[in-house]
Amino acid sequence: MNQEKISESVGGDYIAVRALEDGVTIIGLTRGHDTKFHHSEKLDQGEVMIFQFTQHTAAMKIRGRAEVYTKHATITSGPK
Repeated sequence: MNQEKISESVGGDYIAVRALEDGVTIIGLTRGHDTKFHHSEKLDQGEVMIFQFTQHTAAMKIRGRAEVYTKHATITSGPK
């Protein structure tokens, strides 16, 4: 693998998730021919985690009330 491809694989966009309630679940989804769950995390109220999109992670599913910070916008998930 050349250096440019290595940089791309670890240089993807970041998002930060701040849980607004206990038990917020973040699930990482793979890219490729078949989309699969490959990783999940649980956050309790007030906890923050930073995630990165990589050559393996194409999407994230967030279940529960949380604030999601991206370079494009801040989004609140879950019921109000």
